[in-house]
Amino acid sequence: MLLHHILVLAAVQGITEFLPISSSGHLIVTGHILGWPDQGLAMDIAVHIGTLFAVMIYFWRDVWQMTVGVGRAATGRGGPPVRLIVNVIVATIPVVIAGFFLKDMVETQFRSVELIGWTTLGFGIVLWIADHVGMTIRRIEHIAWPTALVIGLAQVLALVPGTSRSGITMTAARFLGLEREDAARFSMLISIPTIAGAGLLAGYDIYKAGDLTLTGDFVIAAGLSFATALIAIALMMAWLRRSGFGIFVLYRIALGGGLLYWAYSGATPL
Repeated sequence: MLLHHILVLAAVQGITEFLPISSSGHLIVTGHILGWPDQGLAMDIAVHIGTLFAVMIYFWRDVWQMTVGVGRAATGRGGPPVRLIVNVIVATIPVVIAGFFLKDMVETQFRSVELIGWTTLGFGIVLWIADHVGMTIRRIEHIAWPTALVIGLAQVLALVPGTSRSGITMTAARFLGLEREDAARFSMLISIPTIAGAGLLAGYDIYKAGDLTLTGDFVIAAGLSFATALIAIALMMAWLRRSGFGIFVLYRIALGGGLLYWAYSGATPL
């Protein structure tokens, strides 16, 4: 892949990964608009690695608490750290199972502009509804494992590009009464094992293929996506402390509508 392709895709990934607007959908659409060949799931996952480090650094206190929770659970103790790591694991299990069985379909059939347009628009409206009807009475400390499981089941829908992993999990969390900032925080915490697992799987596939030339591209993409993701996370969390998801909903409606017009009218995208 050409260097400027990697730079553009990595920047798009970093900016959109944790915003509720679908990073995978943006990556696919970017290639379509610029006339580039589909970068494929492998490059999608490569740029996810950079965002993984970004979220772990931004939420390092939570990551440390989960690490402590593993140790406490191993010695038969309980407490908030154990509840947090249990909830993260419970919320991750559904997407791991679904991803295992749907991997081939995700790579080949779920990458059309029409589908991304509908999911971007439709789930954007659902996010708006959740943000307005969901009560703001619960924090991340109040999450029990059944709540985490529901959020995890919602995350399965994000296997379809345009849905947005962060968007659908924040939507589910808002329906369940979590405050906006805590909904975003839990969404990003459960992204850690999901992204890590997908990255390990992709790395194994690359190792088997013996494509060492791809390794340098991965490093460049990961570095840029890391930097842009860290900035995007900080800005979004600051925004949600004083406002709602409306700005993201408006963006999704505009983008989804534009993609549907492009897909069904045959119009030139630029």
